[in-house]
Amino acid sequence: MLIFRQLFDAPSSTYTYLLGDALSGDALLIDPVFEQVRRDAALLHELRLSLRWTLETHVHADHVTGAWLLRQRTGSRIALSCRSGAHGADRLLEHGDRIAFGGRHLKVRATPGHTNGCLTYVLDDQSMAFTGDCLLIRGCGRTDFQQGDAGTMYRSVHEQIFSLPGRCLLYPAHDYRGLTVTSVDEERNWNPRIGGDSSADDFAGYMKNLGLPHPKQIDVAVPANLNCGRPAEGLVGAGDPTWAPLTFTFGGIWEIQPHVLEEAGARVQVIDVRQPDEFDGSLGHIGGAKLIPLDQLAARSGEIDKARPVVAVCRSGARSAQAVVLLQRAGFGEVANLAGGMLRWRAEGCPVEGGAA
Repeated sequence: MLIFRQLFDAPSSTYTYLLGDALSGDALLIDPVFEQVRRDAALLHELRLSLRWTLETHVHADHVTGAWLLRQRTGSRIALSCRSGAHGADRLLEHGDRIAFGGRHLKVRATPGHTNGCLTYVLDDQSMAFTGDCLLIRGCGRTDFQQGDAGTMYRSVHEQIFSLPGRCLLYPAHDYRGLTVTSVDEERNWNPRIGGDSSADDFAGYMKNLGLPHPKQIDVAVPANLNCGRPAEGLVGAGDPTWAPLTFTFGGIWEIQPHVLEEAGARVQVIDVRQPDEFDGSLGHIGGAKLIPLDQLAARSGEIDKARPVVAVCRSGARSAQAVVLLQRAGFGEVANLAGGMLRWRAEGCPVEGGAA
């Protein structure tokens, strides 16, 4: 079974695509974004997938790729076009190459025109293709910088994308209107730039008169992406929390495991957000925990020391996850959720005060 997820980075309007083979657990990411690496790694962990490859559709001008950082974190390999001019990749791809992940694979089609190194990745059964900036939903990538050429793009789209089966779903690298997917038939018929009866000359005239502003991040993104997203020394950005070994969830919450919290002891503050009858009920509570019910937390956050890490606790970890969000909004920087709550705390034999035997 194919595992497929479409992920979005709002600041750059970039789509990242996760494809995994459920049988083997092998996966790949297309067009990862540097600032979203923590999110992507969390999703891979929760789906129990091993990242084998990160693939670039081209050298991006609007964001920095997460390929290098993912390689550091997961041991994945980096692949992009041999015509990209990039350094540091593990594999430089040519037209016709295959990238395997478990029992599935993507076929590489060279689709230059936006840049010389643009690639489209086609799933083995031709049910979906990932077109990068070559073909967008009712649009296409620009051709006015980075080796762009309207005639080349016209040929790429018609020869390499429109030649796919009409039912083939097309997934672009960007969309600025909230659209998520299209198909070969749709774009052949309805793309106002390059579909219908548009000729190469019609398309060139359209592209010549777009009048778009220069990409805001181009001076930062292109040099970094020519190095596969490896940042300059000292510019890696904020790392993971250091006060305890934490796990970041795809839901966006830092979690601490029961045994880690037990070992942390008095170094952290435990805030129990259950109701008083639960705090003194059958599950008991963690020694030293301070009871502040969730519906009182925003008003009483001043009772909590911002200079010390905070762990929020509830019965199952659901209410305390919301408590983490509320505390972060209140300015707490070092805050985590107890994974599994008191149910898991007791199940793992951690000490409690009160509660049933």
